[in-house]
Amino acid sequence: MEKQNVVQLDFGFDLEPAKTSIPNLSPKSFKKAKSDFVLDFMDLLQSPIIVYPSQWQDAVPKDLLNNITMARMLTQMRGEQMASLTEVVAYMMPRTFESPMPSEWVNIYTWCGMQYAKTFKKDAQIEAMEEVAPKQLSEYEMGLLKRLRVWIYEKRRQALKDSMKTSMPKLGGSSTNDQRELFQKD
Repeated sequence: MEKQNVVQLDFGFDLEPAKTSIPNLSPKSFKKAKSDFVLDFMDLLQSPIIVYPSQWQDAVPKDLLNNITMARMLTQMRGEQMASLTEVVAYMMPRTFESPMPSEWVNIYTWCGMQYAKTFKKDAQIEAMEEVAPKQLSEYEMGLLKRLRVWIYEKRRQALKDSMKTSMPKLGGSSTNDQRELFQKD
């Protein structure tokens, strides 16, 4: 299986057929791509929500937490390998209750909150935030935001991998799937 040929059917449209080839498709690379897809999908649906460790971490609104899965999917669809802006808001919210933050982080937090409100059509929040949230972030603030998003993404994926390792059944010994045990008469 060196190179797969793709057959394109003619439906009468006046378009040139697309030339697609899958470079170096080997069984190992296909298995890895399949494994990566499964991990990415599990990451979207089952990864824990990372929040700033604080006594205020339970103060994150349920509405915000419920929208994180959808925000992760939107971020994944854009091809971004980082946390969503909604996750950034959920992470930073407990930190904002601890003590005042530097102005860069206040700008990042309010800008991300504004983007969350726009994405999930929170009209009351948009009106309240238009006065305080910056229209855009500086290059420095965008760099800080990107680093935070990548850090949250890596932490949540590592937490998922760790939980998968602990919940995986151990191989060896007697199997609970032994056919003789299933069909034995008592």
